[in-house]
Amino acid sequence: MIAIIDYGVGNLFSLKSSLSFLGLDNVVTSDEQEIKAADRIILPGVGAFRDARDKLNSSGLVETVKEEAVKGKPLLGICLGMQLLFEKSYEYGEYDGLGLLPGEIYAIKDELRDQKLKVPHMGWNSLTIKHADNPLVHGISEGAYVYYVHSYCAKTADEYLVATSPYGAEIAGIVCKDNVYGTQFHPEKSGAVGLQILENFGGL
Repeated sequence: MIAIIDYGVGNLFSLKSSLSFLGLDNVVTSDEQEIKAADRIILPGVGAFRDARDKLNSSGLVETVKEEAVKGKPLLGICLGMQLLFEKSYEYGEYDGLGLLPGEIYAIKDELRDQKLKVPHMGWNSLTIKHADNPLVHGISEGAYVYYVHSYCAKTADEYLVATSPYGAEIAGIVCKDNVYGTQFHPEKSGAVGLQILENFGGL
């Protein structure tokens, strides 16, 4: 069972539908006991970091997510959910994340070598796979396209970068440390490639 955490941030229907299409049992939940009973956890998210962190705090699930991850349960953060897994974000201020992944979140516009590129980074972009042995990218070809919508990006050490995408800079696309994974793009909106990634997560 995969628990999709519902803390009031984003439309979860597409994600749930994609998992169900793959035959992966899943539940959208804000119930602590359901999350603890699940085999895997997905932390989705759209919008601003501060608002999402506040809502996650209000849900009372911060410690549950951290405790389950520390126990070794596979955890996947998607888009803003991925950013929340890092140590800190500088989106409209300075805010602490969950600290499950090393690194920080910065504005894409501050990282761009070509300032003519539009922000948000929105649309399809190719993946450069850095760690092909990572289980989340099994069956994913170099140059495969995925769908992004974001204005902020993660900066982390190369050892945690599973895949990146070019956008005037090297954008962190897939990250991983041990059992904690993240995709900056939306796998549920990324066609067959995204479905493969979700299937890979379901098989962990």
